[in-house]
Amino acid sequence: MVETKGIRPTPGSQLSLQGKTALVVGGSSGIGNAIAHGFQHNGARVAIAARTPAKVREATQRLQETDPAARGYVVDAARPEEIDGLVTSVLADLGHVDILVACQGMTILKPAEEFTPAEYDELMQTNLRSVFFTCTRFGRHMLEHGSGSIITIASLAAHCGWPLASVYAASKHGVVGLTKTLAAEWADRGVRVNAISPGFFMTELNQSKMDTKRKENALLRTPMGRFGQLDELVGAAIYLASPAAGFATGTVLNVDGGYLASGI
Repeated sequence: MVETKGIRPTPGSQLSLQGKTALVVGGSSGIGNAIAHGFQHNGARVAIAARTPAKVREATQRLQETDPAARGYVVDAARPEEIDGLVTSVLADLGHVDILVACQGMTILKPAEEFTPAEYDELMQTNLRSVFFTCTRFGRHMLEHGSGSIITIASLAAHCGWPLASVYAASKHGVVGLTKTLAAEWADRGVRVNAISPGFFMTELNQSKMDTKRKENALLRTPMGRFGQLDELVGAAIYLASPAAGFATGTVLNVDGGYLASGI
C-alpha cells in the first residue's frame, strides 16, 4: 500500500528542475546538447563538457543566450585524470552537481572480424570506460551529499544483437550493466542511476555512419515508421532527472518508436 502524508506536489512542480544544477558530458552536440537545452528550459542551471574546444565554445554561447550562468568545459572523458580535473572545476564554479548525464559516445560500423585492437580500444574507452569514471567520480560527490540523479545513454544495441556493430553493442550492454549495478549499489545512499535507450535519431553520430539500406531497414523495423526527433528524448531525460522519478532507479527507458516492442 502506498502511504501519503500531507499535500502532495502537483505533477508540474514534480517535473520542474528549478534550483538544480546539471552537467551534461557530451553536451556540445546531438542528444547531449538537446538534453542540455531541455534541462535549461525546465529551470536547471546547466553546464556541458566535451572534448572539441570549438564545439564546446559554440554550444556554451548558445546556452548563455538564455542563462549567462551556463558553463562549458573541455575534457577528454576517456582520461580519468581529466575527469578528476573536471570535477574540481565544476564544483569550484557551480558548487555542486545534482544531475549528471553521461552522453559521450562513438560508433564504428564494420564486420566483427575486421575490427582492429586500436578500434576496439578507442570505442570501448569512449563508450564504457569514460562513462564508468564519469559516473563514479561525480558519484562520489553526490554520495557525499546524499542525493543526485545520474542518467546514462544506452542504445537499442544494448538489448539485442547488432550486425556490423559488435564492439558498439558490447559497450552499450556494458553501459546498461553499469547503470543497473550503480543503481543497486547507491540506492540506499540517495543517488539514482537510470538509462535512456534511444531508437534511431539522425544525429552527428550516426547520420554519416548509416548507409541508405541500413536506414531503410531501421524504418521498416520501427512501428512508428519514422526516425525520432531529438526533442522527443528531452522529456525522458527531464523525467528521470526530476523529483517525479524519485522512486525510479536502475531503469532503462526506451525511446524508440516501438522498435524493441515489435515482433517479426
